Amino acid sequence: MSIEAKSMHITPAGGNVFADLGFEPAEATALQGRSQRIVSEKLAIKESLMTEISGWIAQKNLKQAEAAEILGISRPRVSDVIHKKSIKFTIDALVDMLTRTGKQVVLTVR
Repeated sequence: MSIEAKSMHITPAGGNVFADLGFEPAEATALQGRSQRIVSEKLAIKESLMTEISGWIAQKNLKQAEAAEILGISRPRVSDVIHKKSIKFTIDALVDMLTRTGKQVVLTVR
């Protein structure tokens, strides 16, 4: 069985996918702005969590292989955390790693 997929339209980099989906210009701009804010907030959260993990590794003077064993991940994944490759991690995975370090993660909603 073969499935053929064909793209009818690709939104160019820097374009507005909401406008391409047919939203009115004002609404498309508002939706794009909201989407960008959400992505930025998630990135900031991930980077903060990765900074905590990296700091813990440095404080404990652990080799990446030792940290990997404690964190329950592979050594290359430890390197990804240290180098803040946030795209490779979910917030949940980073919180789980911090829990394994003995740290408590507290979420505050304002």
